[in-house]
Amino acid sequence: MAVDLRCPACDRHYPASADEPWRCSCGSPLELAVRPLPDGPPPSFSALDTRHGLWAFSEFVPIERRVTLGEGFTPLVAAPDWDAAFKLEYVFPTGSFKDRGATTLLSRAAELGVERVIEDSSGNAGAAVATYAARAGIDAEIYVPAGVKASKVAAIERAGGEVRTVEGSREAVTEACIEAVEGGDGWYASHAWNPAFFAGTQTVAFEIAAQRGWRVPDAVVLPLGHGTLFLGAYRGFRALSEAGWIDSVPRLLGAQAAGYAPIADGRHGGRGDTNDVADGIQIREPVRSEEIHEAIAESEGDAIAIEEAATERELDRLHRAGFYVEPTCAVAPAALREYRERGVLDDGNDVVVPLTGSGLKAEWT
Repeated sequence: MAVDLRCPACDRHYPASADEPWRCSCGSPLELAVRPLPDGPPPSFSALDTRHGLWAFSEFVPIERRVTLGEGFTPLVAAPDWDAAFKLEYVFPTGSFKDRGATTLLSRAAELGVERVIEDSSGNAGAAVATYAARAGIDAEIYVPAGVKASKVAAIERAGGEVRTVEGSREAVTEACIEAVEGGDGWYASHAWNPAFFAGTQTVAFEIAAQRGWRVPDAVVLPLGHGTLFLGAYRGFRALSEAGWIDSVPRLLGAQAAGYAPIADGRHGGRGDTNDVADGIQIREPVRSEEIHEAIAESEGDAIAIEEAATERELDRLHRAGFYVEPTCAVAPAALREYRERGVLDDGNDVVVPLTGSGLKAEWT
């Protein structure tokens, strides 16, 4: 049975249904009313049933596994040239970490009996939602910027999703999508607003901890747009700490695209230039900015803006080292370098960096 929704701002509750609101009447994002934690000590890695992918951690997820493509347990590999470990999130079924959220999001949609979902995206989330909607037998309509990469449009369309292109800013895409949702066109499967998406992205923390024998790194450096992976990691590590499975929460260090960096600019001031290479995180108004700031404060983390030239240099380094990722991925390794130069991280710090999207998605123009 699907769990209800609650508003963390005003504590209003909403019953689970296909007609549930996509935000509270007070304007706040909603959360799942139940946040389960397992009893007992953490299992050994060999005791985890990795055949279920990220759903091996279903004790933490208040959603029934219904829609899956075997996603999860992406490799955690040494990256000696960066003195870090890379979590290869680009090997998911649709080529990005967004599958973590799509499996739980569409599983909840299936629980509720939803027949049509609507999403707005710069590409990766739309492809993931359309693909998992196809797996669930649910219709999908995806709003994207007019300049979205052709490869991502093709991924949506080949999964049977209807693509709606919108001229103008990324914010204009969201506005057009919300207008359709409020017009009754479908259930808002938003990777930024819908809490079911974060129930999936939190599993990145579970996997990192499990793959390291329940020892967390000193820091995790992540790309930061709407914050779906950043907040997922925060929620996941916090849940592990509350369950007693880990001793501490690692520092969470965000990497934003210069010119689209409200979190970093609020902490350090704007840099003046614009990073148009990292198109996947060009978000000027993150829906959950307050929670992002909280995650940074609680983990003693930070957020910085990365320039276009640094992103391009890091992308070349990644490709030459065998990590075939799309451009947005390069902001996190570039940020790792800058955090060390600033003295935020020492050379001896134990760091994990997720690489979030496949370079195959950037091939078409």
